[in-house]
Amino acid sequence: MAGTRDIKGRIKAVGNIERITRTMQLIATARFQAMQKRATEAQAYTKRIGEVVSELAANLGETGEVSHPLLSAPRPAVGRHLVLVISSNRGLCGGYNANLLRTAMKQINSGDAIDLEVVGKKASGFFKFAEVPVEAFHSHIDDKPGYADVERLAEGYMQAFTEGKYDSVKVIYTAFVSMSRQQPRVLQLLPLEPPAASEAAPDESGESGGGPMTVYDFSPEPEELLGELLPITVKTSLFQCFNEATVSEQLSRMVAMKAATDAAGKMQKSLKRKFNRARQSAITTELSEIIAGAAALN
Repeated sequence: MAGTRDIKGRIKAVGNIERITRTMQLIATARFQAMQKRATEAQAYTKRIGEVVSELAANLGETGEVSHPLLSAPRPAVGRHLVLVISSNRGLCGGYNANLLRTAMKQINSGDAIDLEVVGKKASGFFKFAEVPVEAFHSHIDDKPGYADVERLAEGYMQAFTEGKYDSVKVIYTAFVSMSRQQPRVLQLLPLEPPAASEAAPDESGESGGGPMTVYDFSPEPEELLGELLPITVKTSLFQCFNEATVSEQLSRMVAMKAATDAAGKMQKSLKRKFNRARQSAITTELSEIIAGAAALN
C-alpha cells in the first residue's frame, strides 16, 4: 500500500485539479449563456430575412421562379467544391471536435474534389496530422466571431462561386439542437435553395392557398430587392453557423468540466479512505512494535 505521504500528495493534486475544472465550468457556463442569447437573437433575424425573401419571390410572378447567380450552380459543372470546417481553438470540450472532424472526414472522403478551409486550431492540427491539404486557415476568427469577419468570408465565397470556381460551398459545423444534444451538420451555403414561394402564391381570385395574403408595394422593384437580400441571406446563414458552433462548444466544455469536477470529487473521497486505512495501518504497526519491544524487555 502506498505511504501516507504519497497519498496525501495525490489528494492535494486532485484537489487542485478539481478547483481548476470547477473554475473552467463556471467560465464556460457564463460564456454559454451569453453566446446562446446572441445566437437566439441572430436566429430570429435570419428567419425573418428568409420570410422576406419568400414574400419577394411570391411577387415576382405566378410561378414564383427566381433567377439569380447565387441560386444555381455553374454550367457546365466544374467538378470542384469548397468546404469550410468550423472547430474550436481550445480543447477540454468532450467529444465536440472529435464528432465534428469525423463528419468532415466523411465529406472529404466522399470522392469529390474539395478545397478545404478551416476555422479553429483543433481542426488545423488534425488535418495536418492526417496529411489532408488545407487551402486556408482563418486564424483571425476567434472564440467570439464578429459579423464583420464572417461577412468578409461570405463575400469571398460568393465571389468565387459566381465566378464559376466551385459547384457548391458547404459548411461543416456543430448545430445546437438542445441542452442535451449538439449535432455535427453539413450545410450547403451555396447555391442557395430557391425561395419557397409556391405556398404563398395567390390563385386567380387573389387569395393564397393558406389564407388571405398581404399585398405589398415594393420600392424598388422585387427583382432589385431580391438581388440585395440574397447576399445578406448567405452572410446571415454563415454567421448563424458560427454562432451555433460557439454555443455548442461552450456547452460541451461546460458538461465536460462538470464531469471532470465530479470525478475529481469522487477520487478525493477514495484517496481519503485509502489515506485513513494507511494511517491506521501505520499506527497499528507502531503499536505492535512498541508492545513487542516492551515484552522483550520483560
